[in-house]
Amino acid sequence: MPIEIAPNDPPPPPQASPLAALHQRLGARMAPFAGWILPIQYPDGTLAEHRHCRADAALFDVSHMGQVTLAGPDAALALQRLVVGDIAGLRPGRQRYTLFTNEAGGILDDLIVTRRGADRLHLVVNAGRTDDDLLHLRTHLPESVTLTHHPERALLALQGPRAAAALTRLAPEVAALRFMDAADITLAGTPMLIARSGYTGEDGFELSLPREAAERIATLLLDQPEVSPAGLAARDLLRLEAGLPLYGHDLDELTTPVEAGLTWTIGKQRRIAWDFPGAAAIRDQLDNGPPRHRVGLRLAGRAPARAGASLVAADGTAAGSVTSGNFSPVLDAPIAMAYLRRDLTSDGSEVFALLRGAQVPARVVPLPFLPPRTRS
Repeated sequence: MPIEIAPNDPPPPPQASPLAALHQRLGARMAPFAGWILPIQYPDGTLAEHRHCRADAALFDVSHMGQVTLAGPDAALALQRLVVGDIAGLRPGRQRYTLFTNEAGGILDDLIVTRRGADRLHLVVNAGRTDDDLLHLRTHLPESVTLTHHPERALLALQGPRAAAALTRLAPEVAALRFMDAADITLAGTPMLIARSGYTGEDGFELSLPREAAERIATLLLDQPEVSPAGLAARDLLRLEAGLPLYGHDLDELTTPVEAGLTWTIGKQRRIAWDFPGAAAIRDQLDNGPPRHRVGLRLAGRAPARAGASLVAADGTAAGSVTSGNFSPVLDAPIAMAYLRRDLTSDGSEVFALLRGAQVPARVVPLPFLPPRTRS
């Protein structure tokens, strides 16, 4: 259960990654993130890490993400009642990206669900929402479903066009995995769950493994000629170029899947039954249109618009705000994701970002900014 903190009590200290000692040896700059101390960048810098991921393979420590198992014959149907996706129809060895929603249609969290067998599901949830998600699940799941939180497990992400070459050298079985496949595989004597997925727009893999094996396996991966370490700053830039939303920035409890451009996560059968939290509000927005929509923006000049920057229309009226923004090394231009009012969301529409007292032109462009290079 989440720890209850009295209003005057200090927050709990940040948690240490199982790879903390390795990060320090590699010279990483560490900083607090979502209740953890994690590597932001390594000595070569964020741009070098970004370029290496786009050209070769980068290893990310994402052990801060919450990992949860649901078990029991009713597990899939029980979870399906809390999310927008079709979990009952998910085949063993496959993953699905889905959303927890509230009764108003807002997004409580986005998560990845893996079906590991007829009666077992593996969930990966956002670090900053783990306690809330655990409470949500414990409150709404029936007693027939067993919930197990796994703080004893680490999570590594190996991403990039040469990730498969590096990993198949160590575990040849991963070559057979398609995008969003997952399998229990033993690598260098350590059993782990390996999924062909990630958060960069590149081909890649996520490895869920015991904490005590994390440093040994990470070192083994870094010994491969294609692989270099990368921190959270590079990961954030990569996911922005891939048009992937970040909870707490581009998604929150006041944003619906329709506004977020995530209606594709609502399963076909779910659109028949409409039996998930917030279904009525979400269906109304599907039928009548949302008041705003997540869009991609490409800005004039070289200065990026950061999260929180205000946007105005040509007539000076409020248009929306930026939720994620940075300078794209691949496009050699500043890019952003933003929520704009409905009448301004067509591709090619122009708005203006308010940056340091100036109005900088910004044009609506399709998401993602870069086409994904995952393996189907």
